[in-house]
Amino acid sequence: MRESTGEMAGNFEILKAGSNSFRFRLTAEDGTVVAVSPQFPNLKAVVAGINAVRENAATGFVVDRRNLGT
Repeated sequence: MRESTGEMAGNFEILKAGSNSFRFRLTAEDGTVVAVSPQFPNLKAVVAGINAVRENAATGFVVDRRNLGT
């Protein structure tokens, strides 16, 4: 995982969530929290979660579900 260089638009922050679990949050450049993850059981899992978001967000579609009842 890459450390912040100050050049990135946002940051993934890894946080402790209890004694044996972790979560991450994605913050915008101005510090606004954009997303918060569920808890992960260990550091390896939270890093995998961050990588999954990074990979899928770049190619993901926006699905408008306002009229689908979900």
